[in-house]
Amino acid sequence: MISVITPCLNSAAVIGDCIDSVAGQPVAVEHLLVDGGSSDGTLEILREHEAPIKLLSDRVTGIYAAINAGIQAASGDIIGALNADDFYATPDILNRVLSAFEDDRIDACYGDLCYVDGSNPSQIVRYWQAGQFGTERLRHGWMPPHPTFFIRRQVYERTGLYREDLGTAADYELMLRVLLKHRIRVTYVPRVIVHMRTGGASNASLRARITANRMDRAAWRVNGLSPYPWTLISKPLRKLPQWWRRPKGPNSIN
Repeated sequence: MISVITPCLNSAAVIGDCIDSVAGQPVAVEHLLVDGGSSDGTLEILREHEAPIKLLSDRVTGIYAAINAGIQAASGDIIGALNADDFYATPDILNRVLSAFEDDRIDACYGDLCYVDGSNPSQIVRYWQAGQFGTERLRHGWMPPHPTFFIRRQVYERTGLYREDLGTAADYELMLRVLLKHRIRVTYVPRVIVHMRTGGASNASLRARITANRMDRAAWRVNGLSPYPWTLISKPLRKLPQWWRRPKGPNSIN
């Protein structure tokens, strides 16, 4: 079974799309929503929603604290995280994810991601085509889109949860830890897995981007790893082609 963890806080305007996209998948999914103390009606929506969900109402501080709480409460063998304002690209995409894990040697998988307009989710703003994994790519600023990343529970048990002290770089640190330090076995699913509404804490302002860069450096340091001199400069620059690239074929938005 797949466990999908959704951290939420005052997400009443978008949480329905997220829940429906999980509930519509034709596979066994445990959807855990970790609410950090919403006051806008989110909790009422969650309690009244017909889709099968598990609500964890806990005033956790931060996205990654919420994801950690969800991981500890999850019962699935495979775990993914989906933000409250994101949704799965197609009604069968988790079938693709499960197919990747049919190979017992695989510890994790990831795919592509489309950024969509917040008020018009059918309009693509950016397309993050992740491509095949390679440890050298990580040293050149590459990382998989975190909302598309699914990982076996046993990897968390062996290597630890998200480091909440690293702020918005907690997902980057996890990638470095499991992919580069522990060398888990990962595969690429060449499909758009998630649609993400535009926005994001690490890219909200220049000041936020500078803070994110500092945390990215810490992500390497806490793992005893050394990036190339250009690694953390390349990381944001790799996003530039996403603005004009568009998905084709099965990756397209209907």
